[in-house]
Order: sequence, then C-alpha cells, then structure tokens
Amino acid sequence: MSKGRIDVHSHSMTPAYRAAIQAIGGIIRTPDWSPELSLGHMDRHGIETGVLSLSTPGVHLGDDAKAKDLARRVNEEHASYIAQWPTRFGAFATLPLPNVEAACREAEYALDVMKLDGIGVLASYDGKYMGHPDFDPLLEVLNKRHAVVLIHPNNHPTTEVVKKGISPGIGNFMIEFLFDTTRAAVNLLFTDALHRFPNIRWILSHSGGTTPFVAWRIGEICERQMNGAPWDTQYPSAFMTRHQFKVTRTQVLDAFASFYYETALSAGRQPLATTSEIAKPTNILFGSDWPYCPDDMTQDMIEARAHCGLFDAAQQAAIDRGNAEALFPRLK
Repeated sequence: MSKGRIDVHSHSMTPAYRAAIQAIGGIIRTPDWSPELSLGHMDRHGIETGVLSLSTPGVHLGDDAKAKDLARRVNEEHASYIAQWPTRFGAFATLPLPNVEAACREAEYALDVMKLDGIGVLASYDGKYMGHPDFDPLLEVLNKRHAVVLIHPNNHPTTEVVKKGISPGIGNFMIEFLFDTTRAAVNLLFTDALHRFPNIRWILSHSGGTTPFVAWRIGEICERQMNGAPWDTQYPSAFMTRHQFKVTRTQVLDAFASFYYETALSAGRQPLATTSEIAKPTNILFGSDWPYCPDDMTQDMIEARAHCGLFDAAQQAAIDRGNAEALFPRLK
C-alpha cells in the first residue's frame, strides 16, 4: 500500500455525544475517545484514515428536538476533525431518526453543505428496518446524492425481554447485532428498496451479520417455493411482485452482492470464506470497530485476515484501501 488502511467502521464518542449519553444515565459504554486517541490507534495499526460514525443508540434518545440538535452538533464536531486532519478522518453523518423529516433535512445539510463522506444509520428504529416505507423519503434524498450509507446494528425491542441481551451473560453485541443487520439487508431486498433506490451504496457492518450465510437459503426458497400460490398471498412483497413470483436464486444472490461488507469482528477464515462467496471482490472493506473493540482486537483482525489464505496480496491491499477509495474519491 502506498498509503495506510481506510477504516470504514471507526466509532467516535464526541464531547456532545458523551454528554448526551451521560445525561440519560449512561445507557451504553462511553469508552475513552478523542481525535488524538483515535489517531494513536490508527498509527499503531497502519490506518491512514478513519471514517467516523456513532454506534447504537444513535442520537435520538426520546426527544425529537434534542435529537435534531444533537445530530447537528455531532456532525459539526466530525466536520471540525476533518478540517483539522483532512487525510486522517472522514465521517458518516448521523441523523435524528426515526424522525424522518428531520433526518432528510440533516442528510441534505450534511452532504450538500458540510460535505461529509456519507451517512450512518442504524439497521432498525423502533422495530422498523431500513427499507420500511416510512423511510422512503430519506432514501429518496440519499439516492439523489448517490450516498454511501453505513448500516450499523441496533438493539431491536424483541431482544430487550431480558435487559442487555437474550439471557444473562449474552449481551446483544454477541449475536443479536448480527441478526439486526441481516434483517435490514433482507428487508431492503424484499421491499425492493435496492431496486427503487439503486444509487445508494450500502455498507453492512460486521460482514453483513449472517447475510452471507443465509443468502443461498433465501435464493433457493424464492426460486423453488415462492413462485406461486399460496405464497403470493401469504408472503407478498414488492420484490417478488415485481418479478411476478418468478425469482431465481441468481437474482437474489446478485442483490446481496450489491452490498458492501466491512470486516470488523468478521476477519477470520470462517466468516471471510462465506463473505467472499457472496460479495464482489471490490465490495469488501476494512473495519476495526474501535474503540468498542480495543487495540489487541484490531491487531487480531488484521492478522486473521492476513493469514486466512483466501486473498492474494493485491486483494488484501484492495480490502485495506483500494475498495474504499472507490467509495470515497477524496481519500485517494
């Protein structure tokens, strides 16, 4: 690599966001973070640029007006880091979803005026996944701008029966995050959002959760079972209807191949073997999930991919940097 890695899954804990989380009782971890600490992590691991984003729960903490204000403040903080270190930081703008109207206006401002690099969304809001018709006005805004959109998992209400996970000792971050991302990807397919908003470049966190593993299953079911009655009335969807319930496995796999897959916490041979089967070679990206994943885990991810035996040197370099350069031309 002539330059270092581009990390598309690099979280921040800006002063405004930390204060907002602490004000409501610290509902998530607030790890030590500053742009200087982030730069130190990047320098230790050969990362040239970190594209910053927020993790769950985002900025909507129960109040529409406060969410709008917090989104703007966080986006301004991210913009200030880019202004000071233009080659070292990028940012996915945060939005005050599920307030769709406010999210549209913030997306317009963040992309058109602030010139941030993309948009960060959670896979679901109040149990509604990306692709739900309620979000269509926002997707229209993003589609018009050919936006790059990072999907990060959220805590779905069904996983909160036992607080902090499905049972004591198993936090949502262990496996439920993966399912949340998978549900968003599948919903974008079946609501036909991928077809209706073709200019959006979607990045799925953590190699798409379980999306690569279930892609063949979904394609097989669509082709062999859902091609007529009673499926057309029991399981109607915009995707199946557009194809008159004559969907092939290849069409489904091609749809999943249109996503980008970043490799945070999915960098071993087992997940990467599945990811590389479904993803285009140009659509696999490097991610660290720092600071929620500490330094030693970043190193584990780098070493695991380096020794997985699945990619040659040119492919490794493309994952580290080249594929992301195509999404973020200013970083070339």
